[in-house]
Amino acid sequence: MSRSLKKGPYIDENILKKIAGKKPEQAGTVKTWARRSMISPEMVGFTFGVHNGRIHVDVFVTEDMVGHHLGEFSPTRKFVRHGGKMQKEIELKAKESEVAAAKAAKEAATTASAK
Repeated sequence: MSRSLKKGPYIDENILKKIAGKKPEQAGTVKTWARRSMISPEMVGFTFGVHNGRIHVDVFVTEDMVGHHLGEFSPTRKFVRHGGKMQKEIELKAKESEVAAAKAAKEAATTASAK
C-alpha cells in the first residue's frame, strides 16, 4: 500500500543532508540503512550503498528509479537455484554440446582458410 498523497513521499533527512549541494562525482558512494526512503529526482546520478542486512549494495540511481524505494534495488535474499542433481546434469550436457559446437566451428574455419 502506498503512502497517502497528503503526507507526501518519505525521504530520510540524513540522505538529503549527505547529497545537499554536492555533485554526483564528488559524493562517491553514500552509505545508508534507510531502505524505505523513496527515490526523488534530486538523487538521480548518485550512487547509494544500500544495506541489505549483511553488506552495502551499490545502487546507481537513474531516472527510471524515481518513485521507487531504495530497498527494492538491494535484495536481502540470495537466490541459489532450483533443481539439484538432475538440473546440474542437464546444465553439464548443455555446456558440453556448446563446447563441441564451438570446436566444430573453429575446425571448419581453419580448414576453409587453409584452402
